[in-house]
Amino acid sequence: MKKIGFDNDLYLKLQSKHIQERISQFDNKLYLEFGGKLFDDHHASRVLPGFQPDSKLKMLLTLKDQVEVLIVISAGDIEKNKVRSDLGITYDVEVLRLIDAFRGVGLYVGSVIITQYTNQPSADAFKKHLEQLGINVALHYPIAGYPNSVSVIVSDEGYGKNDYVETTKPLVVVTAPGPGSGKMATCLSQLYHEHKHNVKAGYAKFETFPIWNLPLKHPVNLAYEAATADLNDINMIDPFHLEAYGETTVNYNRDVEIFPVLNAIFERIVGVSPYKSPTDMGVNMVGKCIVDNDVCIKASQDEIIRRYYQALVDQKKGYADEATINKIEIVMGQANVETSSRRCVKPALDKAELTDAPAMAIELNDGRIVTGKTTSLLGSASAAILNALKHLGNIDDQIPLISPSIIEPIQKLKVENLGNNNPRLHVDEILIALAISATTNPLSHLAMTQLEKLKGCEAHSSVILSDVDMNVFRKLGINLTCEPKYHTKKLYHK
Repeated sequence: MKKIGFDNDLYLKLQSKHIQERISQFDNKLYLEFGGKLFDDHHASRVLPGFQPDSKLKMLLTLKDQVEVLIVISAGDIEKNKVRSDLGITYDVEVLRLIDAFRGVGLYVGSVIITQYTNQPSADAFKKHLEQLGINVALHYPIAGYPNSVSVIVSDEGYGKNDYVETTKPLVVVTAPGPGSGKMATCLSQLYHEHKHNVKAGYAKFETFPIWNLPLKHPVNLAYEAATADLNDINMIDPFHLEAYGETTVNYNRDVEIFPVLNAIFERIVGVSPYKSPTDMGVNMVGKCIVDNDVCIKASQDEIIRRYYQALVDQKKGYADEATINKIEIVMGQANVETSSRRCVKPALDKAELTDAPAMAIELNDGRIVTGKTTSLLGSASAAILNALKHLGNIDDQIPLISPSIIEPIQKLKVENLGNNNPRLHVDEILIALAISATTNPLSHLAMTQLEKLKGCEAHSSVILSDVDMNVFRKLGINLTCEPKYHTKKLYHK
């Protein structure tokens, strides 16, 4: 079992208490900008072993009766079909998923706010779709001179043009499918309108990373830089906090750069700013819940390497540029890590060279490494998964878990009836075949019971896997990296 470096129970207790205290500082109305992911925060769970992906949601549920959720999405992201990479779905679809998820646990979703709206056709279509589903939609518009023209921003020609969302709960959580959606601007626009309605609402920010009370170059904070390399976020000492309190804290460049403007906006809206620094705005208690620093350092170093491989693959697919790669390489140097530190890489490449075909290696949670090669029946990812299940269940490697009599009809169906060129079974197909075999084969059933043990394992492929296989690895909780090359020289890959 992997070691724990983070006390999740302590986090739930401290974080909910701290937010309650912040609400009480204002007129019982706080707009809380939620950075990062409220659901499925897998980055946090990878760099802080012990942090549960739904921890922030559980924390909010302790305040359930006081919470209203606003979901923000940029019209530009809708227009270009921006994708949430860890789930493989577009931002507009993620909005629907978030609404379902919030409602499923009893949290009230008040509205969806479309920001940077300039009559984009796809944004209009999404708005219409939401309204047909009975969801209130508000529109926010670009503001000339934003963010520096404070007099324009805090006026009827600025925030005043935006739709005002009437909220009913003391804590309004403003979240989004991803970064750059306009959460902060939405909070400030709402503050402007609230004060027009004589409600003295407040604003606070909940960003999990960078962690303000860890050192600037701590690997946990460096892993955040690697994760946001495409946004060019840079961790830095908060100069405003240092000047005001003589205390060194960490924030990131965008918050530090915008703070003087933000302070001026506060003063225009409220009369006086409640904060002396970007760090003051935050309510994050994550750094106080790290119980094993060494474990978190190692986990973060591993994450930086994974982010590097992901960036290389994204570049191959045309989603990332050289600047992103260079940024992560700098971060790797600061964190003192190399790709050779990832133990599953070399076995995968060695197997690929030996067999002259795609191969994969999986590092199990106990440190053992298993490999998979390409065969006439299976792709290397499918073979590696089966071999891993055998090792976990102490099943003889020579014993087949699935009879060829089950695999071959599936191959025939794929090629002759469904029009696939590749007869080899993908990971989802091999798992379905294994499930069928488990009804009559005790060893197949034993292998199926090992699936949960794959969560948290590390895997590396000598080639870029199909979207289907990547999605299954994601669902199994396996941390996958790939070499930035395709198996074939085709221009179209699916």
